Amino acid sequence: MTTAATPRTSGHGPLSGVRVVELAGIGPGPFAAMLLADLGADVVRVDRPGGPGLAIDPAHDITNRNKRSVVVDLKAPDGPARVLDLAERADILIEGYRPGVAERLGVGPGDCHARNPRLVYGRMTGWGQDGPLADRAGHDVAYIALTGTLGMIGRPDEPPAVPANLLGDYAGGSLYLVVGVLAALHHARASGTGQVVDAAIVDGTAHLSAMIHGMLAAGGWQDRRGANLLDGGCPYYGTYETADGGYMAVGALEARFYEEFLHRLGLDDLAPARKDWTRWGELRERVAARFKSRSRDEWTALFEGSDACVAPVLSLGEAPHHPHLAARGTFSHHGGITQPAPAPRFSATPTTVRTGPALPGAGTETVARDWGIPDLVNDDLVPDGD
Repeated sequence: MTTAATPRTSGHGPLSGVRVVELAGIGPGPFAAMLLADLGADVVRVDRPGGPGLAIDPAHDITNRNKRSVVVDLKAPDGPARVLDLAERADILIEGYRPGVAERLGVGPGDCHARNPRLVYGRMTGWGQDGPLADRAGHDVAYIALTGTLGMIGRPDEPPAVPANLLGDYAGGSLYLVVGVLAALHHARASGTGQVVDAAIVDGTAHLSAMIHGMLAAGGWQDRRGANLLDGGCPYYGTYETADGGYMAVGALEARFYEEFLHRLGLDDLAPARKDWTRWGELRERVAARFKSRSRDEWTALFEGSDACVAPVLSLGEAPHHPHLAARGTFSHHGGITQPAPAPRFSATPTTVRTGPALPGAGTETVARDWGIPDLVNDDLVPDGD
């Protein structure tokens, strides 16, 4: 177990001094561990020999930035013991196996808590640790489908639009895991007792729709796609194509913003249509026709400096160059990769991208030294040059 005498690596951010063990996986688990690392935690990723990873060069896997990696073969006779040595010195452990796998490997909550009762054991899955689907394979699109959230997205006359894997994996999964393990860490430090955090993507994604469920119960939301104020059903909250094939996003919900929006478009006569649902079809058609008359850049310039709540729809490559995002440093450039900077921001404990993606096993010797585990070094698994 970590003691005051145990040397810590220096860090930056509010979680400096917090130690995290991440049992390698793909998707929401690594992203959650990246967020903890961005906030200053000392995150050690335990990779398996030839284990999972994105189908890209590991040097470009941004979700492994600000971490260190060791390679441990959990199926080797001494593999579980190496992970338990790390767990004994950690504050948080994160794993994303199917239910029961960590237990079969000898690194489940019971094994870890026997060595470190204060450990927060975070479990990241799609379906959760129990329930009829707990043992089934799945991916983001299936998880959000069952929660009702996927069915909310897209045009009413088209199939639901898939929001990449942002809604399920990262919003409903990673962020809830991080909230959970940090809340449990607060409890562990106050009580001396760790616990298991069951972060299921279905639970988190359902939780994200809390406001919508309230509106549905109150009769303020129709349970069908493209028929509501915030789902594209409203003609002054959505997207419109421009003359050059670009798009503008409109969010002119409040009356004064709506009036400014119409004025900039030269459609002041449509002011009474804001609350008249019978005129929404006419409103949409005329707004769409106006946007099709000029390019995206022309409309961007026209709405510049206004409170009409209109913005150009930018690509991933364009976003870092937007003047506002550039001024704030929303994106950073590190190791030849343009990437989102750590978020949120802190006045007293600022965060930064300290290191690039951790290559498998490249941090073994420094972790062994800093965490006081000399047996962690296995010459057969340590890459040359460590």
